[in-house]
Amino acid sequence: MSKTYRVYYDSPIGIIEIKGTEEVILSIMYVDESKPNEENELLIKCCNELDEYFKGKRKDFTIKVSWNGTEFQNKLWNQLTKIPFGKTVTYKEIAQFIGNPKAVRAVGNANGKNILNILVPCHRVIGSNGSLTGYSGGIWRKEWLIRHEKNINDIN
Repeated sequence: MSKTYRVYYDSPIGIIEIKGTEEVILSIMYVDESKPNEENELLIKCCNELDEYFKGKRKDFTIKVSWNGTEFQNKLWNQLTKIPFGKTVTYKEIAQFIGNPKAVRAVGNANGKNILNILVPCHRVIGSNGSLTGYSGGIWRKEWLIRHEKNINDIN
């Protein structure tokens, strides 16, 4: 088993804990406080890419991630990475994209289990009526991220 490292990035929407090995990022989660960093090259690169994202200079990430979910979750999370920067889709649309149009609730449930916030952009999934529903970091962060990406797209 590879050693796990962690760093803390102080973002405009709070402290983000990034965990990973030398090869892949394992999680990106919001936390209440930081602890001492245990950094490596990949985690530093991830922090740099997140910093560029928050400064409006990056729309795509080059960091290799690893997700460890069920076959359904992995399929869903992979689909989330295909949502264009600054765009939103509904849970229903995601269910259709993955070939299971009746799985709207399952999509919502799996979306909520995403532990790679921002890199796997679950914040881009909204309710059918346009409402901002469910986000592990809080609805206010989801709203901030969607608005941030829309503003960057409007500028470019």
